Amino acid sequence: MKKHTIGLFLFNHAEELDFVGPFEVFTMVNEVARHRKEDEPNQVVLISETGADIRGAKGMRVGVHCAMADAPPLDVFCIPGGDGTRALIRNRAVLDWVAAATRPCTWITSVCTGSFVLAAAGPAKGRRVTTHWATVEELRALDLGCTVTPGERYVQDGNLVTAAGVSAGIDMALWLTGQMYGEATARHTQKAMEYDPAPPYGRAA
Repeated sequence: MKKHTIGLFLFNHAEELDFVGPFEVFTMVNEVARHRKEDEPNQVVLISETGADIRGAKGMRVGVHCAMADAPPLDVFCIPGGDGTRALIRNRAVLDWVAAATRPCTWITSVCTGSFVLAAAGPAKGRRVTTHWATVEELRALDLGCTVTPGERYVQDGNLVTAAGVSAGIDMALWLTGQMYGEATARHTQKAMEYDPAPPYGRAA
């Protein structure tokens, strides 16, 4: 398998499952590979602006691997959503780094309001994106140059893949695994995670 360096950019008040979901998928791919006696294909790097730990929206404290200035070249970029994205779209240092870091990426991804940052930084300008259902109109009102497409778990536009809120990031990451390593690997990863959603209350209204 071709190896990929996957960077998840974290920040204070990021929604926890937005990043933990994709992290679980991408690292489970490595577990599946080890079970097959194969080399691990994914290097998954947690990145923050300064390298400091972050505190998620629900209070989870997470240590990161490096600051954005020290991040390795990335093949895949993923940014979660959460209330902290509102500050990021006004943070020129972060936006400039996101623009530069994503330029050589094979895949650029977001979950929830992470698409706000991708639009503000440039990678999502002129493209179709999605976000959490409750923030669709907020993203439209910001007029960041993207076309908001609600009602989908994830939306692909070229090498840009944006997921709706929270658990949708898992679906996006599994789909992306299939694109990178083939459907069989994605299915094995999905099974290893016991990911077979059956909500006790059915589809939410």
